Amino acid sequence: MVVVTSFGTEATISFPIKGFTFEWYHNLFQQPDFVDGMKMSFIVAIIASCLALLVGIPAVYALTRFQIHRRNWFQNIFLSPALIPEIVIGFALYQTLVISFGLPLFISLLIGHFLLCLPYVIRLLTAGMLDLDKSIEEAAWMVGYNKVITFFKIVIPNIKQSIMAAFILSFINSFNNIPITLFMNGPSLNMLPTSILNYLENNYDPTVSAVSVILMIITAALMMIAEKYLGLNKLV
Repeated sequence: MVVVTSFGTEATISFPIKGFTFEWYHNLFQQPDFVDGMKMSFIVAIIASCLALLVGIPAVYALTRFQIHRRNWFQNIFLSPALIPEIVIGFALYQTLVISFGLPLFISLLIGHFLLCLPYVIRLLTAGMLDLDKSIEEAAWMVGYNKVITFFKIVIPNIKQSIMAAFILSFINSFNNIPITLFMNGPSLNMLPTSILNYLENNYDPTVSAVSVILMIITAALMMIAEKYLGLNKLV
C-alpha cells in the first residue's frame, strides 16, 4: 500500500490512487531536509554500527571463551539498553551528555545510537560464537598460531555471517530510530526520521510514501548483497 500510494497524482495520501506519477520522488530530492537528513542518518548509522561491532566482537569473545568473574553481570550490562524504553534513554542522554557535560550533539547522538546497536550485536555474535567449535581454535594454536592471530584468521572468518547480520540489523535500527534521535536533534544536526516528522506537521502528500519506498529499497539491497557474498541463509 505504501508503494502504491507513492505514485498517486492526488495531493494527499490516498488509496486506491488516481493516476500515476513520479512527481513525489522528484519532490523528495527537492527537499533539503530529506537529502541532508538521509546523508546524516547514513553516517550516524554506519559509525554507530561499526563502533558496536568494535566493542561487541572482543566482548563476546571474552565472555564466551574465558571464565570471567560475574560473566552474567557483564552480559546483562551489555543487553540493558534493550530493556529500557528508547525515549527514556534519549532523555537521559540529553540531560547527562548535552546539558551536564556539554558534549556536541553529534557525539551525544553517536553514543545514543551505539547503545541502541550494542544489544543486537551482543545477541547475534554470542549465538555465532557458541556455534563455533572451540577445537578449531585449539588446532590453530597447535600449528603455531598465537591467540591474536587465531582470533583474526580463524575466529573472525568463521563468524562473518553473524557479524554481517549484526551490522545490518544495527544499521536498520539506527537509521530508522526516532526516540533517541528526537532528543539529539538540532539546527545543525538533521536526521531523516525527524525530517519526516517535521514534514508531516504541515504536509500530507505522498512524498513521505516515496521516502518509505526508498528506505525499503535500500534495506532490501543490503540484504541481497549480504546474501550474495556472505550467505546469510547459513544462520537459519
